[in-house]
Amino acid sequence: MKRQIIWVLLALIAALPAAAKKKQAQPQSDREYWCEQAYKMARPVLENMAKGELQKNMKTEFSPSFDNRNRKVVYMETFGRLMAGIAPWLALNDSVAGGSAADTKESEMRRQLRQWALASYKNSVDPASPDYLCWGVSGQNLVDAAYIAESFIRAYDQLWVPLDQVTKDRYINEFKKLRAIEPPYTNWFLFSSIIESFIAKAAGLKEYDDFRVMMTIRKVEEWYVGDGWYADGPVFAFDYYSSYVFHAMYLETLQNMIDAKANTRLEYQKYYDRALKRAQKFAIILERFISPEGTFPVIGRSTPYRMAAMQPLALMAWYDKLPQDLSRGQVRAALTKVMHRMYDEQQNYNDAGFLTIGFCGSQPETADWYTNTGSLYMTSLSLMPLGLPASHPFWTSEAEPWTQVKAWGGQPFPKDHRWADDIQTRDRW
Repeated sequence: MKRQIIWVLLALIAALPAAAKKKQAQPQSDREYWCEQAYKMARPVLENMAKGELQKNMKTEFSPSFDNRNRKVVYMETFGRLMAGIAPWLALNDSVAGGSAADTKESEMRRQLRQWALASYKNSVDPASPDYLCWGVSGQNLVDAAYIAESFIRAYDQLWVPLDQVTKDRYINEFKKLRAIEPPYTNWFLFSSIIESFIAKAAGLKEYDDFRVMMTIRKVEEWYVGDGWYADGPVFAFDYYSSYVFHAMYLETLQNMIDAKANTRLEYQKYYDRALKRAQKFAIILERFISPEGTFPVIGRSTPYRMAAMQPLALMAWYDKLPQDLSRGQVRAALTKVMHRMYDEQQNYNDAGFLTIGFCGSQPETADWYTNTGSLYMTSLSLMPLGLPASHPFWTSEAEPWTQVKAWGGQPFPKDHRWADDIQTRDRW
């Protein structure tokens, strides 16, 4: 009997390594991978900035052709663009009731980042902090202040509401000072409108500049060229500025005016509904841009913004407003494939943990005259679906082949046709 017990114990001991190995071999879920990428991108920025040490410790890089603007803009660019992308994730509730170890790990990462982020927001407008941002020293500040405002819009209750009143007042004051910056006749109009519409929502209709919002809306409508594409100003350019700026900031400007209950000549809800349909069409185009190998066309300027090119597709996924032709499973699979292709093998981070200039790896020759380390954090905009809980069908649906996989694999795939506007707007008086 004793011998039998010994043999059983030996068999159990022998089986332990195999069981452990089996547990280790369990594949990482798509969501776990996305969370890992978000945390890797955000931690060096927020951990340092929360302590007032970002400007001291950040390892920066500037375009070989960088112009004569104040180089301290790099810090506002880094913070604003990063926060605009991860804000939806930080807006999730951290409570985990009977969740898995992966759920607990994600909650811990998210809670830590949010804690650092709230401290960073405070430091960025505190003149006594070493990480007070360079508000108003360059026209570039208008751009990146808009991304800070956008982060508040995307996680209003979690990132704006908890701030103390002194910090809130400082933000509103800094935002108003940016009215001295004259935006060029391009997508920059939307940076003004996102800031002003946020002021309307957060501080009241008496505080915002109505003209900057109204003019932007009218110009964006003039610059719409069809099938989801916006011209960047009066002349169309085949680039990703419809992704980087137009769709998201236009929808958010309109939503802010709806939330603020603004009573003007414009029918904001109708404008919003039409803009949403345009964004859905553009999401279809972006999904079709993703090859079976997880690559997409590298076109136009600002290519070091990397996966920001996919922002409207990510936005529609987060809004849970994907068009009928795009299933959640195929969009998640396509975006995950692009992330693996871009981040897994190439050197996208420097030895201090900050992004490097490039599209897929360190490629400084891709820089434009305005490109610096901070510019690169636009890539975080692709991470917005993390704002959906892990139980949402976007994450639980089976991975499916996306359009180009189907097309090049001899499978049936949907036809693609022009989308015409079917919502008409008029001035109310």
